[in-house]
Amino acid sequence: MGTPMPTPDKIDFTKLPIYKPEVECASRERIRAIQLARLIQQVEYTYARVPWYRSQMDEMGVSPADIKTLEDVRLLPFTDKAALRETFPFGMFATPLDEIVELHSSSGTTGKPIVVGYTKEDMDVWSECIARLAQMAGVTAADRVQMAFGYGMFTGGFGLHYGVQRIGGTMIPAGAGNTERHIQMIEDYGTTVLIATPSYAMHICEVGESMGFDWASSTLQVGLFGGEPCPPGLKTEIESRMHITCTDNYGLTEVMGPGVSGECLAHRDQQHIAEDHFLWEVVDPETGEPVAEGEMGELVLTPLDKKGIPVLRYRTHDLTRVVTDKCECGRTLARMQKVRSRCDDMLIIRGTNVFPSQVEDVISDIELLAPHYHIIVDNETGLDRMTVEVEIKPEAFSDSYEEMKGFAGEVRDKLRSVLLVTPVVKLVEPGGLTRTMGKAKHVDDLRK
Repeated sequence: MGTPMPTPDKIDFTKLPIYKPEVECASRERIRAIQLARLIQQVEYTYARVPWYRSQMDEMGVSPADIKTLEDVRLLPFTDKAALRETFPFGMFATPLDEIVELHSSSGTTGKPIVVGYTKEDMDVWSECIARLAQMAGVTAADRVQMAFGYGMFTGGFGLHYGVQRIGGTMIPAGAGNTERHIQMIEDYGTTVLIATPSYAMHICEVGESMGFDWASSTLQVGLFGGEPCPPGLKTEIESRMHITCTDNYGLTEVMGPGVSGECLAHRDQQHIAEDHFLWEVVDPETGEPVAEGEMGELVLTPLDKKGIPVLRYRTHDLTRVVTDKCECGRTLARMQKVRSRCDDMLIIRGTNVFPSQVEDVISDIELLAPHYHIIVDNETGLDRMTVEVEIKPEAFSDSYEEMKGFAGEVRDKLRSVLLVTPVVKLVEPGGLTRTMGKAKHVDDLRK
Protein backbone atom coordinates (compact mmCIF):
# COMPACT_ATOMS: atom_id res chain seq x y z
CA MET A 1 0.00 0.00 0.00
CA GLY A 2 2.41 2.63 -1.14
CA THR A 3 -0.35 5.18 -1.78
CA PRO A 4 -3.39 6.06 0.33
CA MET A 5 -6.16 3.49 0.03
CA PRO A 6 -9.40 4.76 -1.55
CA THR A 7 -12.55 4.98 0.52
CA PRO A 8 -14.27 1.59 1.09
CA ASP A 9 -16.98 2.22 -1.52
CA LYS A 10 -14.40 2.99 -4.22
CA ILE A 11 -12.05 0.03 -3.77
CA ASP A 12 -11.72 -2.26 -6.79
CA PHE A 13 -11.78 -5.53 -4.85
CA THR A 14 -11.29 -7.56 -8.04
CA LYS A 15 -7.70 -6.29 -8.22
CA LEU A 16 -6.72 -7.16 -4.65
CA PRO A 17 -4.32 -10.12 -4.31
CA ILE A 18 -5.62 -13.62 -3.55
CA TYR A 19 -3.22 -15.58 -1.38
CA LYS A 20 -4.02 -19.10 -2.66
CA PRO A 21 -6.20 -18.82 -5.78
CA GLU A 22 -5.94 -22.52 -6.63
CA VAL A 23 -8.06 -23.18 -3.53
CA GLU A 24 -9.87 -19.90 -2.88
CA CYS A 25 -11.17 -19.82 -6.47
CA ALA A 26 -11.63 -23.56 -7.03
CA SER A 27 -14.89 -25.10 -8.22
CA ARG A 28 -17.39 -26.28 -5.62
CA GLU A 29 -16.72 -29.85 -6.77
CA ARG A 30 -12.99 -29.44 -6.18
CA ILE A 31 -13.53 -27.87 -2.74
CA ARG A 32 -15.86 -30.68 -1.68
CA ALA A 33 -13.38 -33.30 -2.93
CA ILE A 34 -10.62 -31.73 -0.82
CA GLN A 35 -12.92 -31.65 2.19
CA LEU A 36 -14.00 -35.28 1.84
CA ALA A 37 -10.45 -36.62 1.49
CA ARG A 38 -9.32 -34.65 4.53
CA LEU A 39 -12.40 -35.52 6.57
CA ILE A 40 -11.85 -39.26 6.07
CA GLN A 41 -8.19 -38.93 7.11
CA GLN A 42 -9.02 -36.71 10.07
CA VAL A 43 -11.66 -39.06 11.48
CA GLU A 44 -9.25 -42.00 11.20
CA TYR A 45 -6.50 -39.95 12.87
CA THR A 46 -8.77 -38.74 15.69
CA TYR A 47 -10.28 -42.18 16.38
CA ALA A 48 -6.84 -43.75 16.63
CA ARG A 49 -5.26 -41.08 18.84
CA VAL A 50 -7.93 -39.55 21.10
CA PRO A 51 -9.54 -42.00 23.57
CA TRP A 52 -12.44 -39.62 24.32
CA TYR A 53 -13.59 -39.65 20.67
CA ARG A 54 -12.96 -43.37 20.30
CA SER A 55 -15.19 -44.03 23.32
CA GLN A 56 -17.91 -41.70 22.02
CA MET A 57 -17.89 -43.25 18.54
CA ASP A 58 -17.85 -46.80 19.87
CA GLU A 59 -20.84 -46.01 22.06
CA MET A 60 -22.68 -44.62 19.02
CA GLY A 61 -21.73 -47.63 16.90
CA VAL A 62 -19.76 -45.51 14.42
CA SER A 63 -16.34 -46.33 12.96
CA PRO A 64 -14.05 -44.30 10.67
CA ALA A 65 -14.98 -46.67 7.83
CA ASP A 66 -18.53 -45.32 7.96
CA ILE A 67 -17.41 -41.90 6.69
CA LYS A 68 -17.79 -42.10 2.92
CA THR A 69 -19.46 -38.77 2.07
CA LEU A 70 -19.43 -35.28 3.54
CA GLU A 71 -22.96 -35.84 4.79
CA ASP A 72 -21.69 -38.76 6.87
CA VAL A 73 -20.14 -36.21 9.24
CA ARG A 74 -23.58 -36.22 10.88
CA LEU A 75 -22.85 -39.73 12.17
CA LEU A 76 -20.11 -38.31 14.40
CA PRO A 77 -20.57 -36.94 17.92
CA PHE A 78 -20.85 -33.22 18.60
CA THR A 79 -18.19 -31.58 20.75
CA ASP A 80 -18.63 -28.60 23.03
CA LYS A 81 -16.77 -26.69 25.74
CA ALA A 82 -17.86 -29.17 28.38
CA ALA A 83 -15.88 -32.00 26.75
CA LEU A 84 -12.75 -29.86 26.52
CA ARG A 85 -13.07 -28.80 30.15
CA GLU A 86 -13.73 -32.34 31.38
CA THR A 87 -10.46 -33.48 29.78
CA PHE A 88 -8.44 -30.45 31.00
CA PRO A 89 -5.64 -29.86 30.32
CA PHE A 90 -4.30 -32.41 27.80
CA GLY A 91 -6.92 -35.16 27.61
CA MET A 92 -7.99 -34.29 24.05
CA PHE A 93 -4.46 -34.01 22.65
CA ALA A 94 -3.58 -36.41 19.84
CA THR A 95 0.20 -35.95 19.98
CA PRO A 96 2.82 -36.16 22.73
CA LEU A 97 3.63 -32.82 24.33
CA ASP A 98 7.14 -32.89 22.89
CA GLU A 99 5.52 -32.48 19.44
CA ILE A 100 3.52 -29.45 20.59
CA VAL A 101 5.35 -26.21 19.77
CA GLU A 102 2.82 -23.75 21.23
CA LEU A 103 0.03 -23.74 23.81
CA HIS A 104 -2.89 -21.31 24.04
CA SER A 105 -6.03 -21.18 26.12
CA SER A 106 -9.27 -19.32 26.62
CA SER A 107 -9.65 -16.98 29.58
CA GLY A 108 -11.43 -19.53 31.74
CA THR A 109 -13.67 -16.83 33.27
CA THR A 110 -16.63 -19.21 33.47
CA GLY A 111 -14.74 -22.32 34.61
CA LYS A 112 -11.65 -24.23 33.61
CA PRO A 113 -9.98 -22.71 30.54
CA ILE A 114 -9.97 -24.38 27.14
CA VAL A 115 -6.40 -25.47 26.40
CA VAL A 116 -5.24 -26.02 22.82
CA GLY A 117 -1.90 -27.14 21.44
CA TYR A 118 -0.31 -26.64 18.03
CA THR A 119 2.18 -28.80 16.15
CA LYS A 120 4.47 -27.31 13.51
CA GLU A 121 1.94 -28.40 10.88
CA ASP A 122 -0.87 -26.69 12.79
CA MET A 123 1.12 -23.47 12.98
CA ASP A 124 1.67 -23.57 9.24
CA VAL A 125 -2.09 -23.91 8.59
CA TRP A 126 -2.88 -21.17 11.09
CA SER A 127 -0.51 -18.65 9.58
CA GLU A 128 -1.79 -19.45 6.07
CA CYS A 129 -5.41 -18.85 7.10
CA ILE A 130 -4.46 -15.46 8.57
CA ALA A 131 -2.43 -14.55 5.47
CA ARG A 132 -5.53 -15.19 3.35
CA LEU A 133 -7.83 -12.92 5.36
CA ALA A 134 -5.16 -10.20 5.52
CA GLN A 135 -4.87 -10.21 1.75
CA MET A 136 -8.66 -10.10 1.43
CA ALA A 137 -8.40 -6.73 3.16
CA GLY A 138 -5.67 -5.56 0.80
CA VAL A 139 -2.70 -6.06 3.15
CA THR A 140 0.60 -6.69 1.34
CA ALA A 141 4.30 -7.11 2.13
CA ALA A 142 4.68 -3.33 1.93
CA ASP A 143 2.49 -2.74 5.00
CA ARG A 144 3.54 -1.84 8.53
CA VAL A 145 1.11 -3.59 10.84
CA GLN A 146 0.59 -2.47 14.44
CA MET A 147 -0.71 -5.00 16.95
CA ALA A 148 -3.10 -3.72 19.62
CA PHE A 149 -4.09 -7.20 20.85
CA GLY A 150 -2.38 -8.48 23.96
CA TYR A 151 0.32 -11.14 23.65
CA GLY A 152 -0.51 -13.97 26.00
CA MET A 153 -2.57 -17.16 26.13
CA PHE A 154 -5.26 -15.50 23.98
CA THR A 155 -4.90 -16.78 20.38
CA GLY A 156 -5.66 -13.49 18.60
CA GLY A 157 -2.39 -11.63 18.97
CA PHE A 158 -0.05 -14.43 18.00
CA GLY A 159 -2.25 -15.79 15.20
CA LEU A 160 -2.47 -12.46 13.38
CA HIS A 161 1.21 -11.78 14.06
CA TYR A 162 2.29 -14.99 12.32
CA GLY A 163 -0.08 -14.54 9.38
CA VAL A 164 1.01 -10.99 8.60
CA GLN A 165 4.65 -12.04 8.74
CA ARG A 166 3.87 -14.88 6.34
CA ILE A 167 2.91 -12.41 3.60
CA GLY A 168 5.99 -10.32 4.38
CA GLY A 169 4.36 -7.47 6.27
CA THR A 170 6.33 -5.62 8.94
CA MET A 171 4.93 -6.39 12.40
CA ILE A 172 4.94 -3.73 15.11
CA PRO A 173 4.17 -5.75 18.30
CA ALA A 174 2.86 -2.86 20.39
CA GLY A 175 0.49 -5.03 22.43
CA ALA A 176 -2.55 -3.88 24.38
CA GLY A 177 -2.86 -0.70 26.42
CA ASN A 178 -1.23 2.75 26.53
CA THR A 179 -3.45 4.29 23.91
CA GLU A 180 -1.47 7.52 23.59
CA ARG A 181 1.62 5.43 22.80
CA HIS A 182 -0.28 3.61 20.06
CA ILE A 183 -1.17 6.92 18.45
CA GLN A 184 2.42 8.13 18.69
CA MET A 185 3.68 4.91 17.11
CA ILE A 186 1.26 5.27 14.21
CA GLU A 187 2.74 8.71 13.57
CA ASP A 188 6.39 7.74 14.20
CA TYR A 189 6.47 4.48 12.26
CA GLY A 190 4.03 5.27 9.48
CA THR A 191 1.72 2.41 10.49
CA THR A 192 -0.65 1.43 7.68
CA VAL A 193 -2.64 -1.40 9.34
CA LEU A 194 -4.07 -1.57 12.87
CA ILE A 195 -5.04 -4.89 14.47
CA ALA A 196 -7.50 -4.43 17.35
CA THR A 197 -10.94 -5.18 18.68
CA PRO A 198 -13.39 -2.73 17.09
CA SER A 199 -14.26 -1.25 20.47
CA TYR A 200 -10.61 -0.53 21.21
CA ALA A 201 -10.06 0.90 17.72
CA MET A 202 -12.94 3.29 18.43
CA HIS A 203 -11.25 4.23 21.70
CA ILE A 204 -7.96 4.90 19.91
CA CYS A 205 -9.89 7.10 17.47
CA GLU A 206 -11.52 9.09 20.26
CA VAL A 207 -8.29 9.55 22.22
CA GLY A 208 -6.53 10.66 19.04
CA GLU A 209 -9.22 13.23 18.36
CA SER A 210 -8.93 14.58 21.93
CA MET A 211 -5.16 14.93 21.37
CA GLY A 212 -5.71 16.81 18.12
CA PHE A 213 -4.41 13.94 15.96
CA ASP A 214 -5.46 14.34 12.33
CA TRP A 215 -6.72 10.93 11.25
CA ALA A 216 -7.49 12.18 7.75
CA SER A 217 -3.79 12.76 7.06
CA SER A 218 -2.39 9.77 8.97
CA THR A 219 -0.69 6.84 7.25
CA LEU A 220 -3.24 4.38 8.63
CA GLN A 221 -5.32 2.73 5.92
CA VAL A 222 -6.73 -0.59 7.17
CA GLY A 223 -8.19 -1.99 10.38
CA LEU A 224 -8.08 -5.76 10.88
CA PHE A 225 -10.65 -6.38 13.59
CA GLY A 226 -11.46 -9.43 15.66
CA GLY A 227 -12.07 -10.65 19.18
CA GLU A 228 -15.69 -9.43 19.25
CA PRO A 229 -18.49 -8.70 16.76
CA CYS A 230 -18.33 -5.35 14.96
CA PRO A 231 -21.82 -3.89 14.49
CA PRO A 232 -22.32 -2.17 11.11
CA GLY A 233 -22.89 1.19 12.77
CA LEU A 234 -19.63 1.00 14.69
CA LYS A 235 -17.70 -0.04 11.58
CA THR A 236 -19.16 2.84 9.58
CA GLU A 237 -18.26 5.32 12.31
CA ILE A 238 -14.68 4.08 12.63
CA GLU A 239 -14.18 4.16 8.86
CA SER A 240 -15.53 7.69 8.55
CA ARG A 241 -13.68 9.14 11.54
CA MET A 242 -10.34 7.36 11.09
CA HIS A 243 -10.48 7.42 7.26
CA ILE A 244 -9.61 3.73 6.97
CA THR A 245 -11.14 0.51 5.64
CA CYS A 246 -12.13 -2.01 8.32
CA THR A 247 -12.58 -5.75 7.91
CA ASP A 248 -13.56 -8.43 10.41
CA ASN A 249 -12.34 -11.97 10.85
CA TYR A 250 -13.84 -14.90 12.71
CA GLY A 251 -12.39 -17.74 14.71
CA LEU A 252 -12.40 -19.38 18.10
CA THR A 253 -9.77 -20.93 20.31
CA GLU A 254 -11.33 -24.39 20.30
CA VAL A 255 -10.83 -25.00 16.57
CA MET A 256 -7.74 -22.84 15.88
CA GLY A 257 -8.11 -19.16 16.78
CA PRO A 258 -8.66 -16.32 14.31
CA GLY A 259 -8.60 -17.26 10.64
CA VAL A 260 -11.58 -19.59 10.25
CA SER A 261 -13.12 -16.96 7.99
CA GLY A 262 -12.41 -13.44 6.82
CA GLU A 263 -14.18 -10.55 5.14
CA CYS A 264 -13.50 -9.60 1.55
CA LEU A 265 -14.44 -6.13 0.32
CA ALA A 266 -17.21 -7.26 -2.02
CA HIS A 267 -19.66 -8.31 0.72
CA ARG A 268 -19.09 -6.29 3.88
CA ASP A 269 -21.51 -8.38 5.96
CA GLN A 270 -20.07 -11.80 5.05
CA GLN A 271 -16.85 -13.73 5.54
CA HIS A 272 -15.20 -16.41 3.39
CA ILE A 273 -14.64 -19.70 5.25
CA ALA A 274 -11.29 -21.47 4.76
CA GLU A 275 -13.16 -24.52 3.54
CA ASP A 276 -10.10 -26.61 2.73
CA HIS A 277 -9.27 -26.49 6.45
CA PHE A 278 -12.74 -26.40 8.03
CA LEU A 279 -15.88 -28.37 7.25
CA TRP A 280 -18.89 -26.28 8.21
CA GLU A 281 -22.44 -27.21 9.07
CA VAL A 282 -25.38 -25.01 10.04
CA VAL A 283 -27.81 -26.78 12.33
CA ASP A 284 -30.97 -26.08 14.25
CA PRO A 285 -29.71 -25.14 17.75
CA GLU A 286 -32.51 -27.11 19.40
CA THR A 287 -32.46 -30.35 17.39
CA GLY A 288 -28.95 -30.43 15.93
CA GLU A 289 -30.43 -31.23 12.53
CA PRO A 290 -29.11 -29.40 9.43
CA VAL A 291 -30.98 -26.39 8.06
CA ALA A 292 -31.25 -25.50 4.38
CA GLU A 293 -28.48 -23.46 2.75
CA GLY A 294 -28.92 -19.78 3.47
CA GLU A 295 -31.09 -20.33 6.55
CA MET A 296 -30.08 -19.11 10.00
CA GLY A 297 -28.75 -21.67 12.46
CA GLU A 298 -25.87 -22.62 14.72
CA LEU A 299 -22.43 -22.93 13.13
CA VAL A 300 -20.70 -26.30 13.67
CA LEU A 301 -17.06 -26.67 12.64
CA THR A 302 -14.77 -29.65 12.05
CA PRO A 303 -11.08 -28.76 11.47
CA LEU A 304 -9.88 -31.01 8.64
CA ASP A 305 -6.16 -31.19 9.30
CA LYS A 306 -5.57 -30.27 12.93
CA LYS A 307 -2.94 -32.52 14.50
CA GLY A 308 -2.31 -31.28 18.03
CA ILE A 309 -5.89 -31.33 19.27
CA PRO A 310 -8.33 -32.51 16.59
CA VAL A 311 -11.96 -31.56 17.15
CA LEU A 312 -15.00 -33.14 15.54
CA ARG A 313 -18.24 -31.21 15.00
CA TYR A 314 -17.58 -28.40 17.44
CA ARG A 315 -20.75 -26.54 18.40
CA THR A 316 -19.79 -22.87 18.34
CA HIS A 317 -23.18 -21.59 19.63
CA ASP A 318 -22.75 -18.78 17.08
CA LEU A 319 -25.75 -18.04 14.88
CA THR A 320 -25.16 -17.45 11.17
CA ARG A 321 -26.22 -18.44 7.67
CA VAL A 322 -23.95 -19.70 4.88
CA VAL A 323 -24.15 -19.35 1.09
CA THR A 324 -21.97 -21.02 -1.55
CA ASP A 325 -22.50 -18.96 -4.71
CA LYS A 326 -19.41 -17.38 -6.28
CA CYS A 327 -18.43 -14.01 -4.84
CA GLU A 328 -17.78 -10.87 -6.88
CA CYS A 329 -14.22 -10.82 -5.49
CA GLY A 330 -13.54 -14.00 -7.48
CA ARG A 331 -13.48 -16.41 -4.55
CA THR A 332 -15.68 -19.48 -4.52
CA LEU A 333 -15.21 -20.30 -0.83
CA ALA A 334 -18.51 -20.35 1.06
CA ARG A 335 -19.50 -17.14 2.84
CA MET A 336 -20.92 -17.00 6.33
CA GLN A 337 -22.91 -14.03 7.55
CA LYS A 338 -21.01 -12.21 10.25
CA VAL A 339 -21.90 -13.51 13.68
CA ARG A 340 -23.97 -11.02 15.61
CA SER A 341 -25.72 -13.35 18.05
CA ARG A 342 -25.10 -16.54 19.97
CA CYS A 343 -27.52 -19.22 21.07
CA ASP A 344 -26.40 -18.61 24.65
CA ASP A 345 -26.46 -14.79 24.72
CA MET A 346 -30.21 -14.60 24.29
CA LEU A 347 -31.96 -12.79 27.12
CA ILE A 348 -35.47 -13.86 28.09
CA ILE A 349 -37.32 -10.79 29.35
CA ARG A 350 -40.81 -11.55 30.65
CA GLY A 351 -41.07 -14.50 28.26
CA THR A 352 -39.74 -12.59 25.22
CA ASN A 353 -36.46 -13.52 23.51
CA VAL A 354 -34.11 -10.53 23.18
CA PHE A 355 -30.67 -10.49 21.54
CA PRO A 356 -28.12 -7.70 22.20
CA SER A 357 -27.57 -7.44 18.44
CA GLN A 358 -31.16 -6.18 18.10
CA VAL A 359 -30.29 -3.28 20.38
CA GLU A 360 -27.17 -2.59 18.28
CA ASP A 361 -29.24 -2.45 15.10
CA VAL A 362 -31.74 0.02 16.53
CA ILE A 363 -29.01 2.28 17.94
CA SER A 364 -27.06 2.29 14.67
CA ASP A 365 -30.14 3.65 12.87
CA ILE A 366 -30.47 6.64 15.21
CA GLU A 367 -28.22 9.39 13.90
CA LEU A 368 -27.74 11.23 17.22
CA LEU A 369 -26.55 8.13 19.12
CA ALA A 370 -22.97 6.87 19.27
CA PRO A 371 -22.45 3.12 18.67
CA HIS A 372 -21.97 2.38 22.37
CA TYR A 373 -24.52 0.78 24.69
CA HIS A 374 -24.88 -1.19 27.92
CA ILE A 375 -27.78 -3.47 28.85
CA ILE A 376 -28.66 -4.13 32.48
CA VAL A 377 -31.30 -6.70 33.41
CA ASP A 378 -32.60 -7.06 36.96
CA ASN A 379 -35.71 -8.17 38.82
CA GLU A 380 -35.47 -6.06 41.96
CA THR A 381 -39.14 -5.15 41.64
CA GLY A 382 -40.18 -8.79 41.27
CA LEU A 383 -40.52 -8.48 37.49
CA ASP A 384 -37.79 -8.53 34.86
CA ARG A 385 -36.62 -5.02 34.02
CA MET A 386 -34.34 -4.13 31.11
CA THR A 387 -32.37 -0.90 31.18
CA VAL A 388 -30.48 0.26 28.09
CA GLU A 389 -27.79 2.90 28.55
CA VAL A 390 -27.00 4.65 25.27
CA GLU A 391 -24.36 7.27 24.57
CA ILE A 392 -25.43 10.42 22.77
CA LYS A 393 -23.31 12.36 20.31
CA PRO A 394 -22.26 15.90 21.33
CA GLU A 395 -24.70 17.51 18.90
CA ALA A 396 -27.60 15.70 20.58
CA PHE A 397 -26.98 17.25 23.98
CA SER A 398 -29.44 19.84 25.24
CA ASP A 399 -29.78 21.83 28.44
CA SER A 400 -33.52 21.26 28.24
CA TYR A 401 -34.67 18.42 30.47
CA GLU A 402 -37.87 18.09 28.47
CA GLU A 403 -35.98 17.74 25.16
CA MET A 404 -33.66 15.05 26.56
CA LYS A 405 -36.60 13.23 28.14
CA GLY A 406 -38.42 13.34 24.82
CA PHE A 407 -35.38 11.98 22.95
CA ALA A 408 -35.04 9.13 25.46
CA GLY A 409 -38.71 8.36 24.87
CA GLU A 410 -38.14 8.19 21.11
CA VAL A 411 -35.26 5.74 21.60
CA ARG A 412 -37.39 3.66 23.98
CA ASP A 413 -40.25 3.47 21.48
CA LYS A 414 -37.95 2.37 18.65
CA LEU A 415 -36.41 -0.31 20.85
CA ARG A 416 -39.86 -1.49 21.95
CA SER A 417 -41.06 -1.83 18.36
CA VAL A 418 -38.18 -4.23 17.63
CA LEU A 419 -37.68 -6.01 20.94
CA LEU A 420 -41.38 -6.27 21.86
CA VAL A 421 -40.21 -5.36 25.35
CA THR A 422 -40.35 -1.85 26.83
CA PRO A 423 -36.91 -0.96 28.21
CA VAL A 424 -35.88 1.88 30.46
CA VAL A 425 -33.60 4.14 28.38
CA LYS A 426 -30.87 6.18 30.03
CA LEU A 427 -28.99 8.74 27.95
CA VAL A 428 -25.29 8.93 28.75
CA GLU A 429 -23.04 11.89 27.92
CA PRO A 430 -20.42 11.53 25.16
CA GLY A 431 -17.60 9.28 26.38
CA GLY A 432 -19.62 8.24 29.43
CA LEU A 433 -19.70 4.50 28.77
CA THR A 434 -16.60 2.51 29.65
CA ARG A 435 -14.16 1.70 26.84
CA THR A 436 -12.16 -1.51 26.95
CA MET A 437 -8.91 -2.72 25.41
CA GLY A 438 -10.34 -6.22 24.95
CA LYS A 439 -13.82 -7.51 24.29
CA ALA A 440 -16.54 -5.02 25.08
CA LYS A 441 -19.01 -6.17 27.72
CA HIS A 442 -22.49 -5.11 26.67
CA VAL A 443 -24.72 -7.02 29.08
CA ASP A 444 -25.00 -7.33 32.87
CA ASP A 445 -27.72 -9.77 33.91
CA LEU A 446 -28.24 -9.13 37.62
CA ARG A 447 -31.26 -11.37 38.08
CA LYS A 448 -31.04 -13.86 40.93
